[in-house]
Amino acid sequence: MLPFYQLPRAPIRRLALSLVLPATLLGAIVIPPQMQTVTAQTAEGNRPLTIRSDVQEYDAKSQVVTARGNVQMLYPARQIQATATQAQYFSKERRIDFSGNVYILQQGGNSIRAEKVTYLIDEGRFVALPQSNRQVESIYMVQDSEVGGQSARPAPKTPDLKRSN
Repeated sequence: MLPFYQLPRAPIRRLALSLVLPATLLGAIVIPPQMQTVTAQTAEGNRPLTIRSDVQEYDAKSQVVTARGNVQMLYPARQIQATATQAQYFSKERRIDFSGNVYILQQGGNSIRAEKVTYLIDEGRFVALPQSNRQVESIYMVQDSEVGGQSARPAPKTPDLKRSN
């Protein structure tokens, strides 16, 4: 028998193609690319909402996109960014369910940290749930009307609650 490097080239190419082609096709179906992206169009003037993740699946019947692994959402029209372990975009209901170490940031510095967050797109509303025995954390940037380093209005005095005998 001839060593591998001395075999005629045509049979080797056919053998290589017969081994590589199914693996390539299988890889396109089973092995996800490094980062997948889906862009949804919203009803208000077709503004894009982009979700990136390691793996994404789309169920054409239910019209649900499931994104898993390093999920990143960008919604420039509402100036919202989000990260999570998983997200599901329900296009019929126009909602996104985030889960796993969810962090949502809005322009201006407002943010939410939770285990699960539902974003209701049409209402522009977030509903956040914590991990068990934990709490949701929200940070809101509040404009303070300071004048010369002093608050424009002094804090109200608390009433003296001491009773006289």
